[in-house]
Amino acid sequence: MSYDIPKTQKAAVKVGSGETATVEVKDVPVPDLLPGQILLKINYTGLCASDKSLLQDEWGASGLSMQPAANGIAGHEGAGIVVKTHESVKHLWRLGDRAGIKFIASVCNECEACETDRDELRCARNLSSGVNTPGTFQEYVATDARYASKIPDGVKDEEAGPIMCGGVTAYTALKKSEVKPGQWVVISGSGGGLGHFAVQYAKAMGMRVIGIDGGDEKKDLSLRLGAEHFIDFTKVQDVTAEVIKLTNGGASGVTVFGVSKEAYATAPYMLRAKGRMVCVAMPKGGEILAAAMPIWLISKDIAIVGSAVGTKKDTEEALDFTARGLVHPILIHGSLHDLNDFVDKMKQGKLPGRAVLKIAA
Repeated sequence: MSYDIPKTQKAAVKVGSGETATVEVKDVPVPDLLPGQILLKINYTGLCASDKSLLQDEWGASGLSMQPAANGIAGHEGAGIVVKTHESVKHLWRLGDRAGIKFIASVCNECEACETDRDELRCARNLSSGVNTPGTFQEYVATDARYASKIPDGVKDEEAGPIMCGGVTAYTALKKSEVKPGQWVVISGSGGGLGHFAVQYAKAMGMRVIGIDGGDEKKDLSLRLGAEHFIDFTKVQDVTAEVIKLTNGGASGVTVFGVSKEAYATAPYMLRAKGRMVCVAMPKGGEILAAAMPIWLISKDIAIVGSAVGTKKDTEEALDFTARGLVHPILIHGSLHDLNDFVDKMKQGKLPGRAVLKIAA
């Protein structure tokens, strides 16, 4: 088997800077393979809020921004087929195999984080899609053969793409919440790209779910996917009190997927004793804090932890939920030409579920 690989391809390339930055679909070279790489023809790629933040330089103050090595190409939820392999990794992949690209695109496999801690996400030499290596908003991506994820049977490419970040991020956050089957978990931002995944994973993991978001569309989606209760923050004056009432004393875990100041400020006070708040959303700027009064944290023995994406093993587990028919992303379909419109809708909070872009013709 062989594939006819063109010399050039279409890619959505960043134009401008700051909150007015956009993308333009341009012709760019198809990348050459380096040792250890495979070439993936992208069939579908998801759009993540992190892509918006990178494209519009929202995290510059924290030191996380798109580097020149990314060639202006964001995207980190790609799924497609292997069309070429470097000679050094032919034993790992066959042409035609289905594979996915994640936010962390490559790790060194040699440092303490990779070998000892079993948490390769902390690898100091990692390459991140759309940050310091070109992302998946293009037709062909050269990527690390050892870190690409195999897509199992029963998972469509249009589903697998969003799971590469949105799905595994939600799943890993729930694991870190340490909420046990039958206990309450609050999902802040339950109707969004991450939250709607989290509702499904939480239900599949046996948790009882309270969703928090704004608007009837987000309400209907959250309840349909498995939330037992939904709190509309645009209508309920005291969201924390409502959580305390519904859970008879507080939830065992709160996962924060909403970027608002209120979401972070109220989350710790929704917890019962020994509860865990998991911080996932990354607001721009430094004015929003994940904190609570020390007396509350101490007297309740509350833990506040952070969670970002997931390991290669976490991704394998997250995909398995879809292979077993338990979790399916709610998708809004488009193409590279729809990216600017989708980003605008995301900024307005009008993009329920997950946007996915069809790349291959």
